[in-house]
Amino acid sequence: MRVMAQVGMVMNLDKCIGCHTCSVTCKQAWTNRAGTEYVWFNNVETRPGLGYPRTYEDQERWKGGWELNRKGDLRLRTGGRLQKLFTIFHSPVQPTLDDYYEPWTYDYETLVSAPLGDDFPVARPKSLITGEDMKVSWSANWDDNLGGTTSFGHLDPIVAKIRKESEDKIKFSFEQTFMFYLPRICEHCLNPSCMASCPSGAIYKREEDGIVLVDQDRCRGWRQCITGCPYKKIYFNHRSGKAEKCTFCYPRIEVGQPTVCSETCVGRLRYIGLFLYDADAVTAAASTPDEKDLYEAQLDLLLDPFDPEVIAAARAEGIPDDWLDAAQRSPVYALAKKYRVALPLHPEYRTMPMVWYVPPLSPIVDLLTEQGHDGEGHETLFGAIEALRIPIEYLAELFSAGDVSVVDGVLRKLAAMRSYMRDVSLGREPNPLIPASVGMDESTMYEMYRLMAIAKYSDRYVIPTAHHEQAHNLEEMGCSLDFDDGPGMYESGAFGEASGRPTPVSVETFQALKQRQTSDRPAGEHSLKGRVNLLNWDGNGTPPGMFPDSRDR
Repeated sequence: MRVMAQVGMVMNLDKCIGCHTCSVTCKQAWTNRAGTEYVWFNNVETRPGLGYPRTYEDQERWKGGWELNRKGDLRLRTGGRLQKLFTIFHSPVQPTLDDYYEPWTYDYETLVSAPLGDDFPVARPKSLITGEDMKVSWSANWDDNLGGTTSFGHLDPIVAKIRKESEDKIKFSFEQTFMFYLPRICEHCLNPSCMASCPSGAIYKREEDGIVLVDQDRCRGWRQCITGCPYKKIYFNHRSGKAEKCTFCYPRIEVGQPTVCSETCVGRLRYIGLFLYDADAVTAAASTPDEKDLYEAQLDLLLDPFDPEVIAAARAEGIPDDWLDAAQRSPVYALAKKYRVALPLHPEYRTMPMVWYVPPLSPIVDLLTEQGHDGEGHETLFGAIEALRIPIEYLAELFSAGDVSVVDGVLRKLAAMRSYMRDVSLGREPNPLIPASVGMDESTMYEMYRLMAIAKYSDRYVIPTAHHEQAHNLEEMGCSLDFDDGPGMYESGAFGEASGRPTPVSVETFQALKQRQTSDRPAGEHSLKGRVNLLNWDGNGTPPGMFPDSRDR
């Protein structure tokens, strides 16, 4: 047994409101640079929907992840070394820009400076790739709130998989469709297929905390990693010619801070903590013959941090005592292994993903209440789980390789927790039969409730800091992101994020942003030319005319 530590995340989908704050803050922190206009390390998908990039879950098409060969051994879906050699200079099995979307901006200057006329000025969309006028037809958030589902919902790979006969297919009218949000980041897998796909050996998994990174010095832009990742969470920077991916905000993790997406999450639905796992057993677990057994196999990889043998083996591997303490207090271990309410995303890809999800339950309560039933009565709730608006098979295809019993068990635990805690909150005598019906006792159910419903900041994020003796191993030499104008990057454009031919912009905007990039003075002192233009203002300094001059009072 070789014990290693892995930083993991759990997301409670019942709490996600689809505000996309996590996506925006991640975008501003990591991919607001040249060549990454279309890149979203974090994105929030509306399900049912096509996802981002479109139909990324269709592995028959995209060939991501692992499969078993005739001998029962793991092999990449894209084939072995010989196949990679034949396709190293051209890999057609990966999304194109159309599958992502062509990023755009708008010609705002037309609105700001258009002369007086009979027609209302229009800010036309301009491509950030070519600078030409374009028609917006797709984006990373096109399915938001089922916006495109009536036209594209039948293309959802999971819907196509679980559909029975044509007369039984899911109807995508707004009032009939169940909807929930699915935030996604890189899974930082225990068995990453992206790492195995890279011909240059540029992708590596950090020994200290399991975070998967891209060594920018070794990356040669073969893009085999994009094909190999079944979640399509590796992107190609077309300006630098390098692959980039979510870094789990490792500079923040090293000092004990949560990721940017977690820190800014409005719903407080994310949990970060440590798993201890047996590294020697990963390949055997990922080679489990039956896909429906992969969830249990992955759970078996996660070691009990209170087990004396595990503690001794971890110390022998150099894991510090404060990391062992963090593993014992880990919220992600509690939700995934102790309470068994968090599930991995698409375990059938055999990558052993380390971002877990608590399936959504709240729409059941809403539906029952609208029908005049006791929406949180345990008997009513248990019966409703079998007749969800969206088939439970859909959730099972997402989180348990199609095993309905696993998702059913999780939803029953969540329903039991709601019913039990309602009696407690109303001052009634709690019913011990409710937790017993899902294999839990009263104290354990209350602990789960505190963690999932009213957990404090320090309970949701249990992140041990890096040690000084590990400093050399934690240097930024393997960072997948370079700063503007840094090594491997080209000179920034007018926006500091433009690529290709520059987008037509006004001289005023160009001068203002150029001054912001090159001057140590606050923006707005000279480049705004005496008029208030908030399109140019980055929050530094005060543009003239924004506030009344004190001398005029």
